[in-house]
Amino acid sequence: MCAVVLALTASVTGYVVLTAFMVEPDGPWDRQAITNSHVAAVVSLAFCSVMALLTWVFVRAEWLGRWWYTVPVVLAIAALLRLTLLAPSR
Repeated sequence: MCAVVLALTASVTGYVVLTAFMVEPDGPWDRQAITNSHVAAVVSLAFCSVMALLTWVFVRAEWLGRWWYTVPVVLAIAALLRLTLLAPSR
């Protein structure tokens, strides 16, 4: 049951991270697309923190293995990269 909850949470978070990467501005004047990309990345970071807390609870209760920590970490790194190094240009 815990794995299903984390899988669903990871799917939603992965979709939001993918949305952050899919939004590309038409040019430097397209500030709305840049803002949308940043908002999606920040929302995905919030989802990653919730998923990390859920993972911590499930691993602490010994219902799941420690390798489950990699899922929120990888998604958080992807969101942070979109906010910093891979951010759309202004």
